[in-house]
Amino acid sequence: MNSDGRDLSVAAIQMEASVGDVARNINQAERLAREALEEGADVVGLPEFFTSRVVLDDAVWEAVLPTDNKAVAMLESLAQEYDATVGGSMLMHRDGDVYNTYCLAGPDGTVRTHDKDIPTMWENAFYIGGDDDGVVETAHGTTGLAVCWELIRQQTVDRMAGRVQYAITGNHWWTLPNNWPGVDRLLGSVRQYNRYLSEQAPVEFARELGVPVIHASHCGEFDGRFLLYPGDEHGLPYRSSFVGATQIVSADGTVLARRDLDKGPGVVSANIEIPAHPPTPATHDPPDQFWIPELTASHRLYWSHQNVCGSAYYRNNKTESLSTRSHVAVESSPEQ
Repeated sequence: MNSDGRDLSVAAIQMEASVGDVARNINQAERLAREALEEGADVVGLPEFFTSRVVLDDAVWEAVLPTDNKAVAMLESLAQEYDATVGGSMLMHRDGDVYNTYCLAGPDGTVRTHDKDIPTMWENAFYIGGDDDGVVETAHGTTGLAVCWELIRQQTVDRMAGRVQYAITGNHWWTLPNNWPGVDRLLGSVRQYNRYLSEQAPVEFARELGVPVIHASHCGEFDGRFLLYPGDEHGLPYRSSFVGATQIVSADGTVLARRDLDKGPGVVSANIEIPAHPPTPATHDPPDQFWIPELTASHRLYWSHQNVCGSAYYRNNKTESLSTRSHVAVESSPEQ
């Protein structure tokens, strides 16, 4: 563990992943991570679900991997080749269930992990939440691992405050459908606020913890489904896109580097200042709240409704989907 505060060269990766094509997505992730490492990054963060987008599409089950898989092997190989720290999250099955597991590989061959605590909305259709705190040791200090809506929940800050020196995070944040009539007319302001929330999430997270944040994102459009009720297996067509930005943020919330989603896949790099010790939290009496920002009624309704629908879908499909698909062999294939 690093005992003296110092500058650290870091990078965050922006990807345009495909649904279920693990080999292609690993190739894209490796190419972009290698680009960052060749430029001198000591730490590289890949997005949440870098092995596949997670939308309501049965092809997502093809991206559910065992604990020993080629995505983790790629992270380990890069970390050791470049004497660096490289990580990102993927769907991983163990003990009969699936988790959204962030895997952080270090130069010594160690892989630290964190399971996202609560699936977000339709993500419930493919995995369940974990219960670890996301605080891990790395070659550069104590690190907080968190993804997407973990950044906007008070419980994430509570378990990391005063314990971490920097955070590595990732995003997979989508917006309202663009193929449903009247959405922009009725919910245009919600669409704009949702984008604001996604872009501000790593900034506010850095301020809450008082540490720098490395934040990777997805970009591009996608097609999926929207479940209407618990037990619904078909749903409505849902065409949308990802929102947010790939960013590196200082401890005071200053954005040091940023790549907007319309720029496509790529790398952002910056130097961050790692404190010698985890900073003392601003308050020892954290607020009694679930969400850090104020969410609209539409956000809360969407969250509650899709959590229930997605959980039912997972219960109904998990066993058959895991038993009828291969999750071990992932052959190499070129990016399209």
